[in-house]
This record gives sequence, structure tokens and C-alpha cells, in this order.
Amino acid sequence: MGGVAVDDKPSGVKAPDGGWGWAVLVGCFVITGFSYAFPKAVSVFFKELIREFDVGYSDTAWISSILLAMLYGTGPLCSVLVNRFGCRPVMMLGGMFASLGMILASFSTRIIHIYLCTGVITGLGLALNFQPSLIMLNRYFSEKRPLANGLAAAGSPVALCCLSPLGQTLQYQYGWRGGFLILGGMLLNCCACGALMRPLLPPKKPGGLEEDTDGGVEEEKKPHPKRKLLDFSVFKDRGFIIYTVAASVMVLGLFVPPVFVVSYAKSLGYEDTQSALLLTILGFVDMFARPASGLLAGLKCVRPRSVYLFSFAMLFNGCSDLIGSQANNYAGLVVFCVFFGMSYGMVGALQFEVLMTIVGTEKFSSAIGLVLLMEAVAVLLGPPGAGCLLDATHQYMYVFLLAGCEVMLSAFVIALCNFLCISKKQEEPEARMEMAATAAEQEGLNQQEDKEEKEEKLHGGEAGKITPMKMGEVMKLVKEIKNDDKLTAWSPYPVKITAVLLRTPTKGMKNTRKGMRITVDIPGKPATKQTRHLTTSC
Repeated sequence: MGGVAVDDKPSGVKAPDGGWGWAVLVGCFVITGFSYAFPKAVSVFFKELIREFDVGYSDTAWISSILLAMLYGTGPLCSVLVNRFGCRPVMMLGGMFASLGMILASFSTRIIHIYLCTGVITGLGLALNFQPSLIMLNRYFSEKRPLANGLAAAGSPVALCCLSPLGQTLQYQYGWRGGFLILGGMLLNCCACGALMRPLLPPKKPGGLEEDTDGGVEEEKKPHPKRKLLDFSVFKDRGFIIYTVAASVMVLGLFVPPVFVVSYAKSLGYEDTQSALLLTILGFVDMFARPASGLLAGLKCVRPRSVYLFSFAMLFNGCSDLIGSQANNYAGLVVFCVFFGMSYGMVGALQFEVLMTIVGTEKFSSAIGLVLLMEAVAVLLGPPGAGCLLDATHQYMYVFLLAGCEVMLSAFVIALCNFLCISKKQEEPEARMEMAATAAEQEGLNQQEDKEEKEEKLHGGEAGKITPMKMGEVMKLVKEIKNDDKLTAWSPYPVKITAVLLRTPTKGMKNTRKGMRITVDIPGKPATKQTRHLTTSC
């Protein structure tokens, strides 16, 4: 019976932070470019489609809307498929869907055929590529993950700068049908990017046994719980709920200015070429802002507070919108595009990095799908709502003011809620400490006690009892772990500590070394095991 290598990263596998991860980063860069830039690049064919099918601009605008709705709304479906089959097969299937949709659309005879082919099929294909690529990036990078996220996010403005002129050229040379056919062939590159997503495998150990530092032998294999196809337990995490609410409010206004800035310039009396240049300026600044933000977020002093950097990026973006609302000439719009490009790039580079930090590697595949589903509603409501406001007021100023207020509101929500709720949650870490031992470990301890009794009889001694470790000693060890900056500086979110008592008889049986194996589970970093010992007399 054939099987699929499901690439959920084993808990003992450390992210390589390089090596094949750079190939994964290249694939993620290309996929991000196609996913975000393609709905905008298709808009260059709208005039041809209006002429061909005798429809209005609002009818053709539904193509981009359906594409974006599929990209965001199918998040949970992508999560289920990734958790069931792994990232590589899902991405290769998505690449075929994305290509097939554009090829079929080139034979369309009605506008509804393009809705179904380009909007639904190609949109689903891009969604099946976008989400798994981010999941694999999260698994391959840990310490360098902020930089990796920034570089991957830069694929969006780079692809937009390339695909829009290419689409214009294809339209002039081959018409919209030929252009769709060639773009469909280009989307097959998604399959090649999917092939780069090699699953991470745990290191092989001889005999499947792991030797303890005290010379004891600990069995490595433990019962592996069945993986959930869609893990709704992320909603129990305060940080995830705060992030989801803030991100949904942010998306209401985030995408509005790029949609309306060209029309804003035209309403002020500037030519089409000058107006379109504003998007080029915005994209150029955005292109460099994303990697720079990734570098900044990766600094040792910044990374534990990445959620507040993300909040600052949203606040910066909202303030840029407010500045843009007061622009009354071309120079003012250029200044707006520069600042908006910087803040837009920061948000794009940090949004998934912060989510990875909050939920960790294991739950990220489910978390991103649920977040994208929530954002899908806001993506569909944001630009149309701004359009209705424009129709009612005929003033672009109100559109930009509304967008700025929505983004600024999301910045205050995520910053204040994290400061008030998450900080308070961190004050009681000891109350959440789990003291447990598995059945295998208990059996091992019993065997050690039996061996101790036999050896003491041989030495003429009395069988002594091993007294349990005092809770004060346990707390002392736990605090030592929590005060280790190298471990706890990874995330502003609470660190889960699982402590297991270990008791090993020393030579002569006069003393017994008692220790703890402490597993530190930090969101965004593989589990770290440390063993601390105390020696006491029996």
C-alpha cells in the first residue's frame, strides 16, 4: 500500500536554519509573488474582456475578487490537506490547478466561464501553494526565520513589477486569450516550487535508544498521538484570538489605498502615466522594506517583542493613510506612496512571523488556515465598502481616513491586549507547570529501586527509601530554566515547562542522585531538554 511522506516536523528535529532551507525560501519567494501579484496582474486584461464580452468594469472586477476570496477563504481546506498529505503533494496539485484554470479560461465564451476558471480553479491552485509554502518556511527556519519571512514576502512586489508589464506585452502581442494561455504555462512553475519542499526527517539513532548523561538508558519511542486534520485548540490561546481579531480589522483598510490611489491622482487632474507611476513607487519601496523589516525583527533585542513591532507597523500604516487623505497635489501623493510602501512592507514581512511566534510550529498549519478564513470576509468587505463610501461622498479623503482609522484600531487592539492579557498570563507560569512521568519512565524507576535493594543486600546495607524531591527544589530548578535568556528570549508568550523526576542510584548506594528532566516548550522553537541534578542522602 503506497504512502505519502507527511512532513509534519517531528518534535526532536531542529530547524536547519540554512542548507536546503534556502531552496525552500526561493520556492516560497516565487509562490508568494504569484499568489499576491496575480490577482492584480490579471487586471491589465480587463479592457479587452469588457470589449470581448460586452460587460462593465464592475463585472470584470469580480475576477480579482474571486481570486482573492479563494486565496483567503480556502485556508481551512488547505490546512486539512497539508495535515493529511503533507506540503509537497498539495503544492504540486495546486500548481496544476492554477495552470489548468488559466488554460481553460483562454477558451472562454462567456464572462462566467472566466469566473469559474480563473477565479475559482486558479484561485484554489494558488491557495494550495501559498499556505503550504509558509508552513515549510516555518519548519526550516528558527533563528533566521524573521529574515526568511521578510525575503519571502518580498516576492509580492517583485512579481507585481514583473507580471504587470509582462501581461501588457502579452496582450498587445497575442491578445487576452494568448496571454492567458502563456500565463497558465508560467504557473506550472508552482509545481517546481512544490518539489523543493522536502520534508524534514528526524536523525537516525542506532537501536532507537537514547543514552542518558548518568549512564542510564531511556527508551526513545513513545506513543505518537494521531494528528488532527484541523486543530481548533488554537482558539484556547489568548494570543491567537487577539491576533485574529486585530488582523481581521486591519485587512478591512490595508488593501484600500493601493486600489484607489491611481484614481485619486486622476481625480486631481493628472495623466494616466503619472497616476500609474505612483503604484510603481509604492512597489519599489515595498520591495526593500520587507527584507529590511525581517532583519530588524531578527535582532536579539527586538525578536521577543516582535508583536509590538508589528503593532508599530500597523500604526505607521494607518498614519500614512491619514497623511494621504490630506494630499492635494502630486508631490503629496508621492510622499504618501513612499511612507505607505515602507509601512505596507513592514506589515507584509511581520504578519506571518508574529503568527508563527504565537502558535509555534506544530499548530501553525491549522492556525494560518483559520486566520485566512477570518480575513477572507474582511478582504471582500474592505474595498467594496470603501467604494460605497466614495459613491456617497465623492471625496477620496474620507476613503483614506476610514482605511487609516481601521488599521490604527487594529494596532491598538493587538498592542494593548497583548500588554494587558499576555503579560498577566506570564506572571503565573509555575501554576501551569506539569509534573508527570510516563509509564515507561515509571517502570524504569521501579527497576532502579529493585536493583538498588539487591545491591544493598550484597553490600550488607539496609534497603533505604528514596524520598521524593521537595516542591521547593522543583520550583528552584524551574526558575533557573525560566531565567535562562537563551531559552526564554524567543517569544513574548508563556513558556510551557514539563518536569519529570529522575532518580538514579550512585555507587555504594549511600547517596542517591535525584534530578529533573525539564522540557521547555517555547512557541516558535523546537522543544529543549535540560537535566538538572541534586544529590541528597537517603
